[in-house]
Amino acid sequence: MNAVVIAVCLMLGLSLARVNVVIALTISALVAGLVGGMSLQQTVDAFNTGLGGGAQIALSYALLGAFAVALSHSGLTTLISKKIISLLGKEQNSANMNRVRWVLLLLILTMAVSSQNLLPIHIAFIPILIPPLLHVMSKLKLDRRLVACVLTFGLVTTYMILPIGFGGIFLNDILLASLNNNNLHAVREQIPTAMMIPAMGMVTGLLVAVFISYRKPREYKEEQILVAEPEETVNKRNIVIAIIAIASTLVVQLITGSMIFGALIGFIIFSFSGALKHVADQDVFNQGVRMMANIGFIMISAAGFAAVVKATGDVSSLVDSLSNIIGDNKALAAFLMLLVGLFITMGIGSSFSTIPIIATIYVPLAMNFGFSVTATIALVGTAAALGDAGSPASDSTLGPTAGLNADGQHDHIKDSVIPTFLHYNIPLLVFGWIAAMVL
Repeated sequence: MNAVVIAVCLMLGLSLARVNVVIALTISALVAGLVGGMSLQQTVDAFNTGLGGGAQIALSYALLGAFAVALSHSGLTTLISKKIISLLGKEQNSANMNRVRWVLLLLILTMAVSSQNLLPIHIAFIPILIPPLLHVMSKLKLDRRLVACVLTFGLVTTYMILPIGFGGIFLNDILLASLNNNNLHAVREQIPTAMMIPAMGMVTGLLVAVFISYRKPREYKEEQILVAEPEETVNKRNIVIAIIAIASTLVVQLITGSMIFGALIGFIIFSFSGALKHVADQDVFNQGVRMMANIGFIMISAAGFAAVVKATGDVSSLVDSLSNIIGDNKALAAFLMLLVGLFITMGIGSSFSTIPIIATIYVPLAMNFGFSVTATIALVGTAAALGDAGSPASDSTLGPTAGLNADGQHDHIKDSVIPTFLHYNIPLLVFGWIAAMVL
C-alpha cells in the first residue's frame, strides 16, 4: 500500500476516465497524503505549500499565450502559413504534400531541439510557433499525435545527451552533482556516454511514431482552426514589429532567465507599436490567458501533488521494498529500479526534480549490486527521464498540448500523454535496462 504507487495509478486512472487533470491531481494528492499516514490537515497544508511552486510556470504560460495571440494578429503567422502552403503548388499532389510534410516535421524537430540547447527557451516557442501552423497541418492531413511525439522527442532527448543549455543543467548541475553527493565519484565525461544507449530508445520511439503509428492522414475540422486563428492582412510594418518583438522576447528571456519577462516585453512592444490597433489590447490579453488557463492550472496542481508525494516519505520506502523483492538478481534489480523511477517521475512531473530524490537511494543500491559507475549513471539518468514524456503534469506533454489544442481539437490525455508514453517510456525502459547490463 505505497502512497506513491497508489496516487500515481489513481491520477492516471482518473485522467484516462476523462476526469479533468486538475481534479485528478487534487484527488490523488489527498489520497497520497492519507495513505502515507498524514492527517487531512497535514495533507492540505503540504498541497497548499506546493501550489506556489507552479505559480511561476502558470504565469509564464499565461503571458506566452497573450504574446502568441498578439503575434497571430500581426499578420506574421498568416504569412508563414501562406509561404508553406505555396510549397504545395497549385496541384496539391501526394509528392508535394509529402515533401512539405517532411519539411514541416523537420522544422518543428529542429526548433524543439534548439529550444533545449542552442537557444534555451524550453517550451516558450510552442504556443507561438504551433498555432499558426495548424491550418497547414490540416491541409497536409498531418496527425497531431505525430507532431506531439516530435515535439516531446526534441524536448526530452536533447537534455539527456547534449551538455549544453538545459542539457548542461540536467547532466552536469543536477545528475552529476547528485551522483557525487552520494559517493559515486563519477566524472563529467562519463555522463553523455552513459546516457547514449537510453537516448537510442527515444530515437526508436520517434521512428515508430513517424513511420508506423501516425503515418496515415488524419482529418481535422478546418472551420474550427480558422476561428481559433483568424487570417490577418499581411502588413509589412506589422511584420517588422512582430520580428522585433520575437527577437526582444528571446533576448530578454536569455538575459533574465525568465519566460515571464520575455513574453511581457514582447507583448508591450505590440501594444505600444500600434500593430494591434485594429483589436483591443485587453481582448488580445484575455484571449491568450484563456487559451493557456487549463495548462496553467494543471501546472499549479502538479506542484501541489508533488509536494504531498514528497511529504509522505513513501518514495524512500518504495525503493527500500525493492531489496526484499530482488534478492541477488541483478537484471531484475535494474528493471525494477527503472520501473520505480517511471512511477516517481510521472507523479512529480519533472525529471529535473526527480534526480535528487532517487539518486540518494539508487546510488547505494546500485553499488551494492555491483553496477559500474557508467551503469549507475544510466540507471539514475534513465529512471529520472522515464515518465517525463508520459506524465499528464509534465512540461513535455503540456507544452505540445498548449500549441496543438489552440482550436480545441487535440486532447491532452488521448493525443499527447498516451502517444508519448507508449512511444518513449516503453523504449526507454528497454534501452535503459540494456545500458545498465552492458556498461
